[in-house]
Amino acid sequence: MAFTHRKIINDPVHGFITINDPLIFEIISHPFYQRLRRIQQMALAQLVYPGAVHTRMHHSLGAYHLMSMAINELRDKGVEITSEEALAAKAAILLHDIGHGPYSHALEKVLLKGINHEDLSLVIMHALNEDSHPDLNGQLSLAIQIFTNQYPKKFLHQLISGQLDVDRLDYLSRDSFFTGVSEGVVGYERILKMLTVCDNELVVEEKGINSVEKFLLSRQLMYWQVYRHKTVVASEKMLVKIIERAQYLFKQNNASVKTNAALDYFLSNPNIEIKDLDLHAYCNLDDTDILHAIKQWQHNADPILSILCKGLLNRKCFKCQIQAEPIKEEQWEKARATIASKHSYKEEDLSFLCFQGTVSNTLYKNDNETIKILLKTGEIVNISAIQNALIVESLSAPVKKFYICLLND
Repeated sequence: MAFTHRKIINDPVHGFITINDPLIFEIISHPFYQRLRRIQQMALAQLVYPGAVHTRMHHSLGAYHLMSMAINELRDKGVEITSEEALAAKAAILLHDIGHGPYSHALEKVLLKGINHEDLSLVIMHALNEDSHPDLNGQLSLAIQIFTNQYPKKFLHQLISGQLDVDRLDYLSRDSFFTGVSEGVVGYERILKMLTVCDNELVVEEKGINSVEKFLLSRQLMYWQVYRHKTVVASEKMLVKIIERAQYLFKQNNASVKTNAALDYFLSNPNIEIKDLDLHAYCNLDDTDILHAIKQWQHNADPILSILCKGLLNRKCFKCQIQAEPIKEEQWEKARATIASKHSYKEEDLSFLCFQGTVSNTLYKNDNETIKILLKTGEIVNISAIQNALIVESLSAPVKKFYICLLND
């Protein structure tokens, strides 16, 4: 039966997004995908930037739209992309984040130890590919090949996962829009128009260098100003400690942390291997489950869990100090002594109220996935080799910072 649906989605960042293929329509309609409506893109950044309440669905649709634009631009430049390849690339980018769990990166590898969202996305893509619906069954095989970089046309995978992919182009623009932080604004339309393919790889025409540099610098500025803002770090680490405390109590057979919902499965099985995962339980889990549990646990008899939950719900975030130098032993001991003097908890309990860690970011990874520039001479070079370029070797080194978080009485 011919596909008769044509859906127009009004996106606040990109304008109108068109859905005009049965495969894309069925992906978006599937409960596994609809779950993304209930997972916030920026986790708890809204505690600092109140407008940052957009969801993973917003982002995936935006990335899908930019993929459509990129494919059109490449085709206009003579790059051969069949209709099947174009559809598969669009499906792959639409599903690239479907494996994210509640509160996105904040709880990654916490609810499920050692399992990242990319691996979960692939598992879900396989499950959708085996769905009995005729518009899904077997229709995602090519998308999975592109997603896993197993397809000969490597540039299609680079559009999904690379240093200049449509995923990053969308989330920077989108996060900037919803936070109101102008440093994240990037000229994604110009960058897309500067893309082309040489030797099966994605390259940028020389006249697009400045736009790419602005994109890379925007990423770095957004990382430290927004994503790793000290209050965002404190609140998201509190969220991690809440789940870890609940898992600890669950292990002690403390029935008071049971929610009688999908979350219990993950409180009791944090070390489960991905091959044994109950996928439907995972896809039944979203931000609302965690928030509901936190609202319940704020009244829990366990004082540590109660303190953490009340603090997060009422934005009484832990005091967080982020610095460029490693935490000195005397600095750490002073912080622990401050908490110990106010609370007579056991040593293992104090670790939930005072802890340290590191955050790091790299502006530009000068590795095998470098951004390549097509010079007017026809030569292809790494962007870091361009004379007078902002992106030089020194900026390829990761920036590492150190933090201490402690209960702010």
